[in-house]
Amino acid sequence: MICLRLFLEFFKIGLFSVGGGLATIPFLQALGARTGWFSAADLADMIAVAESTPGAMGVNMSVYVGYACGGVPGSAASVLGLICPSVILVLLIAGVLKHFQENRVVNGVFFGLRPASAALVTSAGLSVAMAALFRQAGEAGGYAPCWPAILIAAAVFVCLRLPKLKNLHPVVYIGLAAVIGAVFQL
Repeated sequence: MICLRLFLEFFKIGLFSVGGGLATIPFLQALGARTGWFSAADLADMIAVAESTPGAMGVNMSVYVGYACGGVPGSAASVLGLICPSVILVLLIAGVLKHFQENRVVNGVFFGLRPASAALVTSAGLSVAMAALFRQAGEAGGYAPCWPAILIAAAVFVCLRLPKLKNLHPVVYIGLAAVIGAVFQL
């Protein structure tokens, strides 16, 4: 039963998260709050793992949730649920789009999806920044700054402006972030 539920929940996420992996984050936040399958802290960990492993971020996160809830069958169900809407839509659109490629309405719809996709990605970025730079403070539900994380973020921002450090391979930054996170227990 959990596999069917995972499939359906991730099918909905895959259907409405236009814009890639970051666009799935707001939907995953709502899923975690609604089902209790994972917390906001778990979601932050999920994002970190999904970003640092090969593959599509949304798929990596669906594997993470699916495995935590239902083992290997759960991860398979969640991945299939996430990618099925895209596969179905691509097959439908590919057959029809050739005939409507120059249609103003079709072009307008695709043009209109861009701001929605940008808004989802922006929302996800702000959520990740909040989770990384602020911690929940007490039962009142307020947030307190996590000063080590803020200082590290500021240092990284400054370092990326230096010409010699700007051209380092992203793997170097991922490795440094992992070491710093472990040392400061972030």
